[in-house]
Amino acid sequence: MPAIPESTKTSLAQRLSAHARDHWPQLCSVTVRYRGTFAYIDGELTDGETLPLMRLRYGGSAVRWGFAIYLASSNGYNDSILPTGTFAGSPQDALDCACDLHLTHSGH
Repeated sequence: MPAIPESTKTSLAQRLSAHARDHWPQLCSVTVRYRGTFAYIDGELTDGETLPLMRLRYGGSAVRWGFAIYLASSNGYNDSILPTGTFAGSPQDALDCACDLHLTHSGH
């Protein structure tokens, strides 16, 4: 697998932050950490709590990433299908899916 280019890391963080600002007011920020071909995304709630949300897998495209949802029950990430019916998609679709699960259904 190719390494994630610095320009892709920058654009990913910017796109996720902008999307969160526009669609998820419960989040005051989104943090992206990188390890190998993975990007780990956490959301910070307005009360200061940080929630692990998802993991994205880089496959060579800045616009299409593999998606894994964070599951607190296993304290890990599980490859998941996006609402589009695929295992890979835009980072924004992945963020919506993760936030819908973690913020809408968890009482946050």
